[in-house]
Amino acid sequence: MANSTDNFDHRANHLLRLLQLCGGCVPLHSLQCKVSNSVIQTLLDRKLVQVQNTGRGFLLEIAKDF
Repeated sequence: MANSTDNFDHRANHLLRLLQLCGGCVPLHSLQCKVSNSVIQTLLDRKLVQVQNTGRGFLLEIAKDF
């Protein structure tokens, strides 16, 4: 049986794949009901994603270095 760390990493990897399939960025508000804030924060801490302020909202995008 998978432990919570494996499940958490699975959700983080799923979010990265989703971003790749959506062209590298997604409006942050569209994810908040589907993905926990802790998963997004972990990817931000690992510098795999970044948040961009567009003036009309925020985009979660794959980091340029990734």
